[in-house]
Amino acid sequence: MAFAPIFMLSAAHPRDFPPDEGLEVALVGRSNSGKSTALNRLTGIHKLARVSKTPGRTQLVNFFAIGEERRLVDLPGYGFARVPRATQARWQSLVETYLGTRRSLAGLLLTVDVRRRLMEHDERMLLRVRELGIPVLLLLTKADKLSRQAAIAEQRAIAAGAAGVPAVLFSALTNQGIAEAQSQVETWLKVQ
Repeated sequence: MAFAPIFMLSAAHPRDFPPDEGLEVALVGRSNSGKSTALNRLTGIHKLARVSKTPGRTQLVNFFAIGEERRLVDLPGYGFARVPRATQARWQSLVETYLGTRRSLAGLLLTVDVRRRLMEHDERMLLRVRELGIPVLLLLTKADKLSRQAAIAEQRAIAAGAAGVPAVLFSALTNQGIAEAQSQVETWLKVQ
């Protein structure tokens, strides 16, 4: 990858977001879908995002600088986290505000556990980002947990359900899909 992100800040409220200038690529996904692991593998930095077996560890909007006016953004997960409903509602509001207001948002990586297919929260997220006109790439994480044939079958089924949104099989363990995802991020960020 042609860039090395550096932690900028964590935002608990939209007023804490950095200036809306340049370009950003955000990662979002259901809690426990492998989003933090995917971010670490995409950047080649083992502990950039905190990885845990407990869903819901990403609770703020985390911004990482990639050169001048380029950022990766790690959004809180949705769905499965074991936190109070009020906390989930706050996260949802924060993510919705981010997605709906950031002019610098050039693309979104949506992590989906390939074994779980698209769930209701994923479908709602896809619908919302389509409404907003945000380009999306589905990262079908944990592809190494299935046989090659089964993973390809799931990829086809998910792609069919996502109505034309590109879907890449992704495995942090085997490196599958990392180059494709990195290439898409670099295209969105216009990294030379």
